[in-house]
Amino acid sequence: MASSPPSRRRFLALSGLTALSVPLTAACGGGGSGDQPAADGKVTFAWWNIATTEPGRSLFPQISSAFTAAHPNVRIETTSLENEAFKSKLTATTSSGRLPDVFQTWGGGVLRQQVDAGLVEDLTDVLDWSSQLTPVSLQAYQFEGRTYGVPYDIGMVGFWYNKKLFAKAGITAPPVTWAELLEDVRKLKAAGITPIALAGKEKWPGHYYWAYLAMRVAGLPALRQAATTKDFTGGGFVQAGVHLKELVDLQPFQTAFLGAGYATPGGQAATMGNGKAAMELMGQWGPSVQKDAGADLGADLGFFPFPTVDGGVGRATEVFGGGGGFALRKGAPKEALDFLRFFVLDNESKLLASNGYLPVVKGAESRLTDANKKVVADSLVKATGFQLFLDQAYPPAVGQEVNDSVADLIAGEKTPEQVTTSITEAAKSA
Repeated sequence: MASSPPSRRRFLALSGLTALSVPLTAACGGGGSGDQPAADGKVTFAWWNIATTEPGRSLFPQISSAFTAAHPNVRIETTSLENEAFKSKLTATTSSGRLPDVFQTWGGGVLRQQVDAGLVEDLTDVLDWSSQLTPVSLQAYQFEGRTYGVPYDIGMVGFWYNKKLFAKAGITAPPVTWAELLEDVRKLKAAGITPIALAGKEKWPGHYYWAYLAMRVAGLPALRQAATTKDFTGGGFVQAGVHLKELVDLQPFQTAFLGAGYATPGGQAATMGNGKAAMELMGQWGPSVQKDAGADLGADLGFFPFPTVDGGVGRATEVFGGGGGFALRKGAPKEALDFLRFFVLDNESKLLASNGYLPVVKGAESRLTDANKKVVADSLVKATGFQLFLDQAYPPAVGQEVNDSVADLIAGEKTPEQVTTSITEAAKSA
């Protein structure tokens, strides 16, 4: 699974982080973590991941066991946490100047803050196999030409939809424009079908709507310029909120969506997987979580890109998303990097076969067998622009404000103008 919001507990200011004197060679591992072997002579390193749902829940331990079987001098201490719990724990750990030896990351502004604090290993000169990875998959982990993370999954956010429910509502083809999407929502409601499943409690799924609308209305350059100028009050960003409010006013989401989680029982993924909603806006991992939390929609499941907006400058070939990766703490044992190579290169076929991940190794997309995954992969190959999840692309405080303010808009507690003002204030304070 990919992106969910950073914890509400923010990172310490960089000056505070860099002033900490915690010895990093002892950070977050068990006995033997870092360069010092354990009493039994084994090199031990800590590995934190978010593999709490299938296929990762079964696959990740298999990969770890295969590595330690081939490297009997290594012990891996694994911690698997759900997205929200992981980010809360990692935030607290980062704030104390400590990181696990190997840890899940989505790159962007969150990783950048950890890098600037001197807590993350620069992999550029030791990652001699990076040329085997696709450039787009590495992008989120690179700053000023240096590489600080290794991807294992890459993809995009789009609408997963139930073909059977669309047909029941008389919808013969997925919408191409925002106006068509709104009309399809009306048709679904008229047919007694819940149009969209949303995990309102977790906030990060809601930010996908505002981010994509900002891309479609104002364009990718506007998002990047706003990150530099720290000003999100432009008309394009306000209009993104106006369009989102158009959707919200149609009451398209399932009952009690504001209290719903994502992968929890009865949450967004289960609502979609069990055929109780016609659509969800979610990343490439969507089908596997639907299956894990609910049921497998099989041939009834389809995918379509986020629609364009009439009058907007953004194009349908500009995609929003990201993937999963791992970074190493400063001073992590060399065996940790060996493990990442093993995980990504030696197990690429297993990752793809699981239908939970999209390829990061060049040319591997040709081995995809799932029709929907092929659509996503082909969209990435043809993409004319790429935007990382905003709650990861921007500094943690800014990303959190995007999530919070958009959630308030969806809940009817903020206007489109107030959303852009709050994000701008957070950016100027970051």
